[in-house]
Amino acid sequence: MEILTKILSLSTKGNCQIIDITQGVETLLADTKLQEGNITVFVPGATGGITTTEVEPGLMQDIPEFFEKIIPENQNYKHNDTWQDYNGHSHVRATLLGPSLIVPFIKGQLLLGTWQQIIFIDFDNRPRDRKLIVQFIGKI
Repeated sequence: MEILTKILSLSTKGNCQIIDITQGVETLLADTKLQEGNITVFVPGATGGITTTEVEPGLMQDIPEFFEKIIPENQNYKHNDTWQDYNGHSHVRATLLGPSLIVPFIKGQLLLGTWQQIIFIDFDNRPRDRKLIVQFIGKI
């Protein structure tokens, strides 16, 4: 069993930007030559999240609208009172979504469904340079 750790770098716009990172993760997997195991994708930082979904135009609008309904940007957050960075909503949204995802792979291929992609959502209120940790545990 091998453990390999790679970095996936992203420049983001913030404000609930959704980025399909599936191809980037697949490229990193191919570079490892591993054939069977699990991939963990982890977001260091407290204002981004990872999940899977179908990447299609309707959902790319629905998801940000959903987060705005349940965790509105223009609400009073104690975090904003503490730091005056006005991204309290970003932290709460990221906490709800979560910072990591595990995806199995066999024969060097991710076991995602036909319409399932891995997405990163940047909830922060400003552009960021992100470095996602992609860790592979598997065998050749």
